[in-house]
Amino acid sequence: MIKILLVDDHVLIRKGIVLLLDSYPDITVVGEANDGEEAIQSAYKTTPNVILMDISIPNGLDGFTATKEIKKNLPDTRVIMLTMHNEVTYIQKAIEVEADGYILKSSQGGEMYEAIQTVYTGRRYYEVGLPQEQIEKLFKQKGKRNTNILSTREQEIVRLTILGYSNIQIADKLFISSKTVENHKANIMRKLNLKSKAELIQYGITNNYIS
Repeated sequence: MIKILLVDDHVLIRKGIVLLLDSYPDITVVGEANDGEEAIQSAYKTTPNVILMDISIPNGLDGFTATKEIKKNLPDTRVIMLTMHNEVTYIQKAIEVEADGYILKSSQGGEMYEAIQTVYTGRRYYEVGLPQEQIEKLFKQKGKRNTNILSTREQEIVRLTILGYSNIQIADKLFISSKTVENHKANIMRKLNLKSKAELIQYGITNNYIS
């Protein structure tokens, strides 16, 4: 029996996945978690074989940070990133934190089952619509990072931007005004010579601002 821990901050999504997985006789869901910190504690308590981990968890630790911590202390536990993000930079980050698999929430139920079976047997499962050659190249590039030129506050704003926070939400979390957030973002874009939010997200993930 393959023991599964499911991590997602949306209760309805979790319940839907649990219902799906319960249809497979060789899989049992041993726990659910709302955020990264709860995921870590649940992993220690239930020792699952496979964790389905969301990336963009608004409260507490993000999925990447939680995965890195779990893999460090429970090396035999397999982690599959289950997310809506299909950008290369997110996939690169998943590789950096040693996630065993990466699938999209839009995937069919059969693909999720296949991913679980694959990582459970010690293989990796990165089915994200990229050529296999590109996936292999990303694994070979693992560990490479650029010199950081942003302040601590600027790094935090980049991290929260990657996780999907709006300017108002960032302001509330950092106890500053939304105008200050906008000014910080303008300075960040100027420092890094970036032109768009997508470029900022790519920079942040590539350079491990949510490691």
